[in-house]
Amino acid sequence: MDRINGGPWDVAEVADDGVERLDLGSVLITPTAGIDVQAQADQDTGAVTQLTLNRPDGMVQVQPYAAPRSGGLWEDIRGQIASSINANGGLVEVVEGPFGPELRAQVSPSDGSAGLQPARFCGMEGPRWFLRAVFLGAAARPGEAADALEAMVRSLVIVRGDEAMPVGAPIPIRLPQQKAVAPADPELPSPFERGPEITETR
Repeated sequence: MDRINGGPWDVAEVADDGVERLDLGSVLITPTAGIDVQAQADQDTGAVTQLTLNRPDGMVQVQPYAAPRSGGLWEDIRGQIASSINANGGLVEVVEGPFGPELRAQVSPSDGSAGLQPARFCGMEGPRWFLRAVFLGAAARPGEAADALEAMVRSLVIVRGDEAMPVGAPIPIRLPQQKAVAPADPELPSPFERGPEITETR
C-alpha cells in the first residue's frame, strides 16, 4: 500500500496543514496554475463519475474507489484493464513508473478515429481507498506535461469517509455548486482567487 515518493494523500495525513484546497467530496484539489479541472457526469444519474485535470498538451483522468484494508486492488484491476485493451486491438505492457507498476498502452481513440494513441494507467492505494489515474496526450510520455500532471496527482487528498462501501465502488465526487445551483452555472464565483476552472461534461 506504499505510495511511492509521497502522494496522493489520505485526508488524515494532511489534517490542519493550512493548505487551501477545493473540496469535491472524495477528492480535495490544490489549485495549480495552468491546469483546469473538469467533472464528467453520468448521463442517466447526473452523478459525477470522474475528474479530468487538463493542460493544453495533455490530461489525466482520476477516479477514487473503495478498497480493502489489505490493499492489492490495483494488481487485480491492472489485469482487467490489460485484458480489455488487448481485446480491443490495443497494445499494453506493465512497467515500473513513478507511482509503482503501471500500464503503458496504445489504445483506440475514444472518438472512434483510426489509429492508436498512447495512454498510461496508474494506480495508488491508501487506507481503504484506491485512486486510478489515466494519463493521455503528451502526459502519456515522459516530459513537462507528465511531470506537471504527476505533481498535481501527488497533491490530491482522498476522503474515503466512514460509510460501508463494496470494494471497487466509486467514492462519490461532489461539485461545490451542487448544493445550491446547477453545476454549470457560469455566475458561480470560484472558491479561490486563482483556483482551477470547474466545468462539467455529460
